[in-house]
Amino acid sequence: MKVWVKLLFGSILGMAIGFLMPEGNAGVNAFFQWLQKLALGIGRYAVVPVLVFSLTIAIYELRQDNQFLRMVTKNVFIIIIAAFFVIFSGIIVTIIVSPERIPIEKIEQVELLGLDTPASLSEIFPSNMLSVLTGNGIYLFPVCVFAFFLAMGLNYNRNFSKPVLTMIDALSRIFYHIAFFFSEILGFIIIVLSSYWAVCFHGILDAKVYKDLIVMLGIFSVVLCLGILPLFLYILKPKVNPWQVLYGFLGPLIAAFFSGDINFTVPVLQSHLKENFGIKRRSSALSTALFSTFCRSGSAMVAAAAFIVIIKSYSYLRIAPLDIFAIGLRALLVSFLLARHPGEGAYIALAALCLGYGNGEYRAGYLILKPLAFYLVAVGTFIDVTLSAFGSYVAARTSGFIEEKNLVRFI
Repeated sequence: MKVWVKLLFGSILGMAIGFLMPEGNAGVNAFFQWLQKLALGIGRYAVVPVLVFSLTIAIYELRQDNQFLRMVTKNVFIIIIAAFFVIFSGIIVTIIVSPERIPIEKIEQVELLGLDTPASLSEIFPSNMLSVLTGNGIYLFPVCVFAFFLAMGLNYNRNFSKPVLTMIDALSRIFYHIAFFFSEILGFIIIVLSSYWAVCFHGILDAKVYKDLIVMLGIFSVVLCLGILPLFLYILKPKVNPWQVLYGFLGPLIAAFFSGDINFTVPVLQSHLKENFGIKRRSSALSTALFSTFCRSGSAMVAAAAFIVIIKSYSYLRIAPLDIFAIGLRALLVSFLLARHPGEGAYIALAALCLGYGNGEYRAGYLILKPLAFYLVAVGTFIDVTLSAFGSYVAARTSGFIEEKNLVRFI
């Protein structure tokens, strides 16, 4: 059975279970929260070793062929173009559709969310570089930096580095197959995640004030990811069937929506890049690392759309075009700074927009959408992973790091 079919059946079964659960039961909610945490841990289990060893080999091989800077530049260019397009198109749609205002309730602000950029920067270079391998596996950018310096060190002296290079290459392949095993059993894991998602969604169905925002983001994300983005593949030479490419990425997209976690989808995406499209490790590992770290424009777009709704909820005044443009630029900047938040990107981005706008009148604005945070995160991650998938494919195809595979061999 194809991976995406397992995930689809598992998600349908999980949602059915979640909707049948008694609503508002604290014990049930706590149990599903525990199950969700366990399921996410299983999905992330192999991500650090797969990433560090595959990325090390990828950087080493690209530097040996003098292609490292070209590949990095190509990936960064795709990330920036995608960020501009997704964020500003989402803002334009939000302005045109104009979702219903959300009633403002007086909420005590017991916690202050934010990007915490200084902490993110300080964790990149800990006092012991090996400590990045023993962390909790949430913040992966320090792991990527470690892999970069390890790859640089392998170029010191081939006589000394050859045994280490052979070992790292072997470990990369071994952990890839371990991660592939977890991708194969995701059909069972997704039952838990989709059940928890359905429990949360069931809880906000009665709150009709969120309906317009839910519908707008849902329709826009589907049209964008399943319709508009694949059309950009028509510009590739030689010609490619964009719908076949989309079909090859259905597994990671389903996993992204119900997990809401970038790190959870990294092993799934890597396995689909290799098994469905024959993308070489030197390309897929580098692209996956860069996109999962810096390409969070889907989460930023969702945050920008939600923030515009919050502003309209606070005031009946029309938002000036310059303010809309400023929100878009802030969201664009935030999209590059979400690496430390793989599982709550859209909500953290929304908090950052609220904290950094105006004179503090929207400081706690994101709290009125806290019941909807799981949905914002799901939609944002869905778009993020779609961009990662298509971006990685485009970078590999335009660089010749791809071996065409028949559709029947897709996993």
